[in-house]
Amino acid sequence: MASLKSLAKDTAVYGLSSIVGRFLNYLLVPIYTTKISAASGGYGIVTNVYAYTALLMVLLTYGMETTFFRFANKEGEDAHRVYGTILTMVACTSLLFVAVVVAFISPISQAMGYADHPEYVWTMAVVVAMDAFQCIPFSYLRYKKRAIKFASLKMLFIVLNITLNVFFFVFYPQISGEATPVGYVFYINLGCTAFIMLCFYKELFVVRPMLDSQLIRRMLPYSLPILVLGIAGILNQTADKILFPYVYKGADVHGQLGIYGAASKIAMIMAMITQAFRYAYEPFVFGKSKDKDNRDTYAKAMKFFVIFTLLAFLCVMGYINIIRYLIGRDYWEGLRVVPIVMVAEIMMGIYFNLSFWYKLIDKTIWGAWFSGAGCAVLIAVNIIFVPRYGYIACAWAGVAGYATAMLSSYFVGQRYYPIAYPMRSMSLYVVVAAIFYVGIHAANNSTLPIWLSMAVNTIIILLYILLVVKKEFKQKK
Repeated sequence: MASLKSLAKDTAVYGLSSIVGRFLNYLLVPIYTTKISAASGGYGIVTNVYAYTALLMVLLTYGMETTFFRFANKEGEDAHRVYGTILTMVACTSLLFVAVVVAFISPISQAMGYADHPEYVWTMAVVVAMDAFQCIPFSYLRYKKRAIKFASLKMLFIVLNITLNVFFFVFYPQISGEATPVGYVFYINLGCTAFIMLCFYKELFVVRPMLDSQLIRRMLPYSLPILVLGIAGILNQTADKILFPYVYKGADVHGQLGIYGAASKIAMIMAMITQAFRYAYEPFVFGKSKDKDNRDTYAKAMKFFVIFTLLAFLCVMGYINIIRYLIGRDYWEGLRVVPIVMVAEIMMGIYFNLSFWYKLIDKTIWGAWFSGAGCAVLIAVNIIFVPRYGYIACAWAGVAGYATAMLSSYFVGQRYYPIAYPMRSMSLYVVVAAIFYVGIHAANNSTLPIWLSMAVNTIIILLYILLVVKKEFKQKK
């Protein structure tokens, strides 16, 4: 129980930076979606470019975040030598990536559909290279349990980013009389990322640059399957936004993609919870892998993850009539994808929790197979159904992909690393949440005044909380 309390404490700190940070970042969504009309397709461009950068982040870190935690906690390994070697490796590959993009900027921009704006491509290439490099000192802060500095730097980036965006997209047009170009979104990101790099002066010089060849040979067999896993995993999140311009048949391709991207931002509340949990859970799992009660702890952690993600789902859907104002009215037609994308995110979080069995027994190749299968299903659904059904097919493709990966990992994991997950208890919460969602959906689409429908939804949410408290927190505890 003490370990779970420690996990909860770290999750709260990381979660504060993640949830508050993401919430503040949501302030950019109404700015972009009110200053950039859906018809112009500008927000679709932002959605598309950031989908590419998410994929590139996985490629440029190539599993070294998880590898660092595994080898830094491994008996016989020097944690500082592991950190120094990984830091140097990622720095070299990031610099090489930027050099290649700059050298071949014209064909790359043309292939992405931005031949007239190559600056979008090279700007974000530099940003993603710096972000990939920063992942390693951020991991070092997590390893050292310096959650406060970790959270502070994340928040500093967000505050800078929001401040500059507010100035250039709200005040600058009033001063200059001209609309701010979409490219400023990427330039601002570049400046903020470069500033955060300066804040890592201590973490960058705590070790000297080094490349331990023997250590690298031990780490790569562990990290490369994680890279494949990561590629498949991030494609599950971004393939729809990358593929959409190529498979959608309508002329308003970037407009439709912008609507889908804006609506999906609301569903990303679930991603915030998952990410906060991941930041604390990853070092926790590897640090606890030697304890006798570790499997029981993992099972309990999974149950509470399911409980709270379902609560988040009900809250978002219960107050969607207020939350929708986070995006411009031009984008409201996309709100129908919100519950679908949130279900996909819950499945992704469960899959992440399940993934530790093969990481702990050093069989990360299984993760590559599971995520690869899920990615293949997602891509297939997008290619087959997006031309006919548009972006709604993107949302269902995410559910199909994550369900494939989640179920595969569970059934294989029970054979190689069995964990007695409380399936009956978790299934009960899923069924209850589904029934409550039907009630919330009916209230939202009724003729009731908004305040009355929200009051009904509040009662439903409180009933769910009451069930959890009664079942999980006995009076004696």
